[in-house]
Amino acid sequence: MTSQSDGINMLAQQRTHRPVSPHLGIYRPQVTWYLSALNRITGSILSGGFYVFGAAYLVAPVLGWHLDTMSMAAAFGSWPVFAKVLAKLTLAFPFTFHSFNGIRHLAWDMGRAMTNRQVQVTGWAVVGLSVVS
Repeated sequence: MTSQSDGINMLAQQRTHRPVSPHLGIYRPQVTWYLSALNRITGSILSGGFYVFGAAYLVAPVLGWHLDTMSMAAAFGSWPVFAKVLAKLTLAFPFTFHSFNGIRHLAWDMGRAMTNRQVQVTGWAVVGLSVVS
C-alpha cells in the first residue's frame, strides 16, 4: 500500500511525462483570429468606457464636475484640431469595427457566409469598412 503523499508524488511524476498540447504558435495566423481578438477588445473598451462615463456622470454633481453637454462641447471645442481628430478616431474606430463585425456575426447566426472563403472576404470587408468610416 502506498500512502496518500506517495500517491500524490506519483501523479506529479506522471504528469511530467504527458505530452503537451500544441500551442497557437505552430499554426499559421489567420485574419479571423485577429478579428476575433479585436472584436473582444473593442467590445470591452466600449462597454468599459460606457460604464466609466455613466458612473462619472452620476457622481459628477456630488463631486462638482461639469459633465453636462454644454461644458463637454466647450471643452472639446477648445482642443487643437489634431487632438480632436485623435479623440474622434479613438472613439469612432472601436465603435464602427465592433458594429460591422457584429453584423458579420449576425449573418453567421442566420447560417450565411460560412465557407472559409466567405469568412475571409467578410473579415477583410469589416477591416476595410472600419478603416474607411
